[in-house]
Amino acid sequence: MKVLIGCEYSGIVRDAFKAKGHDAWSCDIIPTESPGNHIQGDVLGVLDQGWDMMIAHPECTYTCFAGIRWNVNNPERQEKTKRAIEFFKRLWNADIEKIALENPVGVIPRLSGIKWAQIIHPWQFGHEEEKKTCLWLKNLPPLKPTKIMDKREQKMFKMAPSKDRGKKRSLTYTGIAEAMAEQWG
Repeated sequence: MKVLIGCEYSGIVRDAFKAKGHDAWSCDIIPTESPGNHIQGDVLGVLDQGWDMMIAHPECTYTCFAGIRWNVNNPERQEKTKRAIEFFKRLWNADIEKIALENPVGVIPRLSGIKWAQIIHPWQFGHEEEKKTCLWLKNLPPLKPTKIMDKREQKMFKMAPSKDRGKKRSLTYTGIAEAMAEQWG
């Protein structure tokens, strides 16, 4: 299967699908941090290249509940939220049979009219982390938990400010990536 992992620089999901024998490619505007099939550029420019499946992780800075509070009386941020919703909708409406979009809880359902299909946490997939993540699914079943963890913390939520905090918080957990490849691949 030809799989596009949009808005991914880490290669985590791409490599999980590659390990299962798929022709998997990551695509992001920044270079990949892991050698492998990577398209550096705007994912919207490659949506028409015959993909069987797309899993995309659009940036959440202007759509998640943690950041949306900064939009009050800030027309510039409000415009960025509007553009982020349009980007999300273009991904969702791509001519690709199977689509999964991932984002934290936020304003996407209210502003796009597209409701998420499932909420998952890393603790359902072998990580001791509580991080509510929404999945929008088209022609894909909900992910089934693979390894429920008893210990659950909000380490990402409590992460101290740093230059690379956003990048660290946006990484997909390997257990979730492996579940995607196993169950959807």
